Amino acid sequence: MDLAYIPSPSRGVLYLGPIPLRAYAFCIIIGVVVAVWLGSKRWVARGGGRHTVGDIAVWAVPFGLVGGRLYHVITDNQLYFREGKHPLDALKIWEGGLGIWGAIAFGAVGAWIGARRRGVPLPAWADALAPGIALAQAIGRWGNWFNQELYGKPTTLPWGLKIDKTLPNGDVVTGIYHPTFLYESLWCVLVAVLVIWADKRFTLGHGRAFALYVALYTPGRFWTEWLRIDEAHRFFGLRLNDWVAILVFIGAVVYLVLSARLRPGREDPDEIDPQATRERAEAAAAAGAGDAPADDTPKDAKGPEDVKDPKDAKNVQAAKAANDSEKSS
Repeated sequence: MDLAYIPSPSRGVLYLGPIPLRAYAFCIIIGVVVAVWLGSKRWVARGGGRHTVGDIAVWAVPFGLVGGRLYHVITDNQLYFREGKHPLDALKIWEGGLGIWGAIAFGAVGAWIGARRRGVPLPAWADALAPGIALAQAIGRWGNWFNQELYGKPTTLPWGLKIDKTLPNGDVVTGIYHPTFLYESLWCVLVAVLVIWADKRFTLGHGRAFALYVALYTPGRFWTEWLRIDEAHRFFGLRLNDWVAILVFIGAVVYLVLSARLRPGREDPDEIDPQATRERAEAAAAAGAGDAPADDTPKDAKGPEDVKDPKDAKNVQAAKAANDSEKSS
């Protein structure tokens, strides 16, 4: 008897009255929150403002969701546009189906728009957000677990995933399979840790932390993609996403090498976030004005040089001498 150490959830949606609460959507939302939180901490540590990452993410996240869905629909169009399929199902993002390649590409476009509005260099912002994106992917993969999708080949390993679901065409799938969602989730956590370590160790800048995240993620994705058994387009024996992973890996490595040669070091902290720099300057100026020594001399007090009448000047000097004599005694 096979024993599945990882049971699949019996359902991926709960209803609050007529309102469906979908686990897949919650995983995506939690992942975004974690990415923005960690990215903000890293951005502030680099000299940026507290709200900059969130302000730019307002542009990047919607673009990323649209891009991720478009990539999935285009590359898996047979799920929606073949005979007997329902094209409107392509809009049902809550049922799963986000391609990370499209999400990153379109998300970068949104981030570029937001970064230009804030006067922030996009590579620096991407460096701060890179490990957070990896963690967001790690969390988002658990949405696939709730939906019982994207599992791998059958396995007898003790950490196999129990699948028991009915496909839209009525076919029933039961058995124990490789939990590819878990493999990729753990890999993404490792990627986040490695990027944070390398960023501290080598002071990565100008987009190299982000490129390192991409370069590290792709081998793990290649392996989990190779394990999966869901329908996919193949070219020369490899799934489409495997070829994309290979090309993206090469591009990330080339960028790492060229960027390190052409733009070594990291961006000047005073140049990555103009608004934050202005705020710090204004705060410093205000603090300096508050610390300036106060003049306690009475406005009507006069020294000998302020008295025009020579007799009055002698009287002032004599009074001052007498006062000094009393203090010394």
